[in-house]
Amino acid sequence: MRPFRPGWVPTLAVLALLPGLITLGCWQLGRAEEKRVLLATYAERRIEAPIATAQLFSKEDNAFRRVHLYGRFDAEHSVLLDNRMRDGKAGVELLQPFHDQASGLWLLINRGWLPWLDRRVPVHFETPAQALALDASVYVAPGSTFQLHPDPIGGQWPHLLTAIDAAQLWQQLDREGFAQELRLEPGPASYRLDWPVVAMSPEKHVGYAVQWFALATALVLLYLYFGWHQNKEKRHGHRHATGRA
Repeated sequence: MRPFRPGWVPTLAVLALLPGLITLGCWQLGRAEEKRVLLATYAERRIEAPIATAQLFSKEDNAFRRVHLYGRFDAEHSVLLDNRMRDGKAGVELLQPFHDQASGLWLLINRGWLPWLDRRVPVHFETPAQALALDASVYVAPGSTFQLHPDPIGGQWPHLLTAIDAAQLWQQLDREGFAQELRLEPGPASYRLDWPVVAMSPEKHVGYAVQWFALATALVLLYLYFGWHQNKEKRHGHRHATGRA
């Protein structure tokens, strides 16, 4: 059997790259499973009746759980989530504190998407002054979210952010509030609400996993090929050298 001598450099390259490629493939498969669970949870909870705000604290998993609210928005402390695209247009999502009168709890309500085509002009939105009965659902981001720190306390409102931690906002405002964002359902206070349930489908994650595993397979096959091929070339070179001698 032909001896296998790949050399030190290819061996070190394979040892350095192969674990990373396999890890990335497995991570993508894990993300695909997380998204499947989220989509199944979303489908189940969309048909459930809304619960009262106070019941949120008795539930272990509140992702996509529907909640019935009655109270008023706080128009003075709005948050605009930047870099939100719809149909190829730039815009923001408007989030405002909402005081639920039944529970006395503050909740951070995402009222939906607004276009922001000209950055020289402030985003225009209106806040209902009267008490409203609303339905919303708890939004829990899949996996860990990338967050930038909010504007310093005392900064100008509305705050323009790329992500927000509701619990941190309540600390800033010195209020007792629910630690997750709620996304408003269609009603008198809503703007455009067509959020995707997940940013990337499970099928896309599986596709990326296949790509990483394919790269790992190609790396191994190249390693094997050059290991035997180089040895073959060395033997041919040695025979030619011997013949000339």
